[in-house]
Amino acid sequence: MKRDFQAPGRSPVFAREAAAATSHPLATSAALEILQDGGNAVDAAIAAVAVQCVVEPHMTGIGGDCFAIVTEPDGRLTGFNGSGAAPRAATPEKLAELGVEDITDTSAHAVTVPGAVRAWETLHKAHGSTEFGKLFKRAIQYARDGFPIAPRVANDWANNVDKLASDPVSAARYLIDGNAPAIGTILKYPHLAATLEAIAEGGADAFYSGPIASDIVDALQSRGGLMTEDDLAACHTTAVSPVLRDYKGHTVAELPPNGQGIIALVMLGILEKFDLENLDPMGPERFHLQMEATRLAYAVRDRFVTDPGYMDVCHSGLIASDYLDRLASEVSVSKRMASVPQSSLNPQTDTVYLSVVDKDGLAVSFINSLFSDFGSGIVAQDSGVLLHCRGRAFKAQAGHANSIDGGKRPLHTIIPAMVLKDGNPWLSFGVMGGQYQACGHAHLLTNIIDYGMDVQAAIDFPRMFMDLDTHELQAEKLIPPSTLDGLRALGHQVVPAKGAIGGSQAIMIDKARGLLTAGSDPRKDGHAAGY
Repeated sequence: MKRDFQAPGRSPVFAREAAAATSHPLATSAALEILQDGGNAVDAAIAAVAVQCVVEPHMTGIGGDCFAIVTEPDGRLTGFNGSGAAPRAATPEKLAELGVEDITDTSAHAVTVPGAVRAWETLHKAHGSTEFGKLFKRAIQYARDGFPIAPRVANDWANNVDKLASDPVSAARYLIDGNAPAIGTILKYPHLAATLEAIAEGGADAFYSGPIASDIVDALQSRGGLMTEDDLAACHTTAVSPVLRDYKGHTVAELPPNGQGIIALVMLGILEKFDLENLDPMGPERFHLQMEATRLAYAVRDRFVTDPGYMDVCHSGLIASDYLDRLASEVSVSKRMASVPQSSLNPQTDTVYLSVVDKDGLAVSFINSLFSDFGSGIVAQDSGVLLHCRGRAFKAQAGHANSIDGGKRPLHTIIPAMVLKDGNPWLSFGVMGGQYQACGHAHLLTNIIDYGMDVQAAIDFPRMFMDLDTHELQAEKLIPPSTLDGLRALGHQVVPAKGAIGGSQAIMIDKARGLLTAGSDPRKDGHAAGY
């Protein structure tokens, strides 16, 4: 698709040797520094995300979870599931005994074991080339000596003052006289700096045992939580084989459950049954099909996807051709489904995303999350660890796919992805935005594959999602009124989105030309660079 240079937006970044795309300029700079100092893509990704855990504390942190896909230059794929489990004592019966009916994002029961730091170390042991401790240099520097608050970060921070003010430790660490920091404010986190130094020197064990672990447990137990030091010590990262499915001559790789990546493949499997490439990418017909596929696919997610040890179907059955044919047959091109049919098969939820490709062709698709803004809002006092709230995805009651259970991993919304073409790495990408991410993967890929957009144009292109309860459509403001009217004529309820829906980073790899093309999301202050 020809780019309109009079329209707002940015051009993609072209590079020959290496490229990095993150949601913060300081993180991208840290990645490039590692690459230019001889490190590889995995080293650079860890350095970048460590910086983001300092400079974007509302989006990510060392108290969160992590998933990654690493692709070798020859197309070999390895996935890493760095999500933590519920405390062993956390069962529906125990929560009922405590009078807990719903797990809110600020509850201590929403904090599962933070898996990110263990995942970084596991990823580094498998693929890294630079000494692990050196990767934390910039993150430690920013935490100890200070960093400036970026405009988008300040905007998001201001929306979370009430959440931070509700806890005395988070208020002391993240508010200034009860207010969010202004743009350009220099902030320092000496407690977090000391924790990062301990991890740099002692590896992940320094986080999961000893004083840091004790501090995390004390913070949670003082708020009624069930986490123990044994729960933290048991944290492990699982190496997994990505799930593969073809979409119009491209092999799309997603991680298997407990993440929702499989749902992006379900959406693509439904959409390929329709003549999408001949529709106006901004027209009502395209968005109608995409949103109907979303409604069906998310019903599948909520019915089946959880910790694979608890699923009552094999995840491969969710992308089987006959099942996708059944789902696609429910979609009419001329009107909205009145309701989504019950999904059945025979038994068998803020985030940072970054991508790095190095000079040897090693590609990393990497996502790290606290789930909600500032996670649970619970900060461990001495270590400065801000804890996520991924356990909010659990149900407190028994009988659901995602009922809480000791040692069980919850449904995860964060999903890195990779695409191969002719067996070679072709696109390393991911989408931010919690529940939106599976829908966002399908949207970004159809922008590129069906409509021929470059990676930056595909990222900039307007988005749509739905309210997961009412299925009311939420449209970004650049979608024209005629498209919204067309959707209403097809039976949809459509309202303006309150802001940008999600965000994205992507790097395209043209092996034949020796060219990398990187894109990043301006709506998230994203930054791509290369050399």
